[in-house]
Amino acid sequence: MNTIADRAARSRAVSAEAPDPYSIPLAEIDVSKAEYYGTDTALPLFARLRREDPVHYCPASANGPYWSVTRFHDVKFVDGHHEIYSSEIGGITIADRDVEPEVQLDNFIAMDPPRHDEQRKTVAPSVAPTNLALFEPLIRERAADILDNLPVGETFNWVDLVSVELTARMLATLFDFPYADRRKLTHWSDITTSSPQIMGEAGLPVEVRAREFAECANTFAALWHERANRPPGNDLISMLAHGPSTRDMLSRPTEFLGNIMLLIVGGNDTTRNSISGGLLALNQFPDEYRKLEEQPGLIPNMVSEMIRWQTPVIHMRRTAFHDTELGGKAIRKGDKVIMWYLSANRDEEIFPAADRLIIDRPNARSHVSFGFGIHRCMGNRLAELQLRVLWEEIQKRFRRVEVVGEVVRVPNNFIRGIADLPVRVHPR
Repeated sequence: MNTIADRAARSRAVSAEAPDPYSIPLAEIDVSKAEYYGTDTALPLFARLRREDPVHYCPASANGPYWSVTRFHDVKFVDGHHEIYSSEIGGITIADRDVEPEVQLDNFIAMDPPRHDEQRKTVAPSVAPTNLALFEPLIRERAADILDNLPVGETFNWVDLVSVELTARMLATLFDFPYADRRKLTHWSDITTSSPQIMGEAGLPVEVRAREFAECANTFAALWHERANRPPGNDLISMLAHGPSTRDMLSRPTEFLGNIMLLIVGGNDTTRNSISGGLLALNQFPDEYRKLEEQPGLIPNMVSEMIRWQTPVIHMRRTAFHDTELGGKAIRKGDKVIMWYLSANRDEEIFPAADRLIIDRPNARSHVSFGFGIHRCMGNRLAELQLRVLWEEIQKRFRRVEVVGEVVRVPNNFIRGIADLPVRVHPR
């Protein structure tokens, strides 16, 4: 089943008309609706919440009652205080964990210390600076190969031929996964993010997801046994199979598969959707594209700005350990608290003209797209490296990559995904 195509079809079926943010009573605003992200119409609602009710209670939604945290500093506070706001009690997505008990997964991003710290440090060396230095020539070689084989003079889907392909190749490297089967990793990532837990809609039938997860688990279990019987290697599976706190993870199936899927999604969605969203932004703001042409040395800063502007992970959820207060509001023990990274990254008190891509924005690196605190994405430097190298190689070959058709977004309240970005390349 081609889940990207399925979600794209659903996206096209949803009205593209943006809701008037002031036509909805403040108490009834529900920014968890997946259709807002399929049509990219949530931003005006977030702008209103930041102005009028930055810690906003939604009493009823498809995801149950929840608090929306929409301003930059409040989001950082929640993310930085794991002793007040738990990842483990209710998980990291807006829907409750019991939505699909048949395919329940567990992973270290949905753990609190000390379990989180023990498991994270096992795989963190895979993206340490020394390893990143080794990755750069490989990323450059693969980016060059992808770009050199694009169909010049034809319209094609940038998401499929560039964004997905580059990230699939890198995931295969990180896992030492069979290279010819690399698109399976992308497919399993799409299966994971098609969950109603993170889409706010029906998603895939639970039996389909269960079947796909079983195939993924069996595939990685075989790789695990193979790596466990070898000396330790530098790939993620070997690190987990030999790590003191993770070597017995295979005996805990939901935790095993949950961590595998976390690493797949983490290595796929942020980079892939920032590649697509960044190109879209340059086309929406042609003055910035001209600035890039005149000042290619801006690429590293531009990468941070693209990640801010796109914000590939829309939200993360926490659950209050105990009664507390945030922004003058009383948060009760057990309340669901949603950090809307997309809103925080458009907070104009921090990022003036926040809806614009500004490739030389002085504080672009201050974004919260990778989170903040102990759960900050450990692969952030690898994502930035892939984007930087890709844009360096694009600029060598093409004077412009032009968006020439309808952009199809994914109706998902967790991953800000783009399914179809029709483009033409104009060689130098």
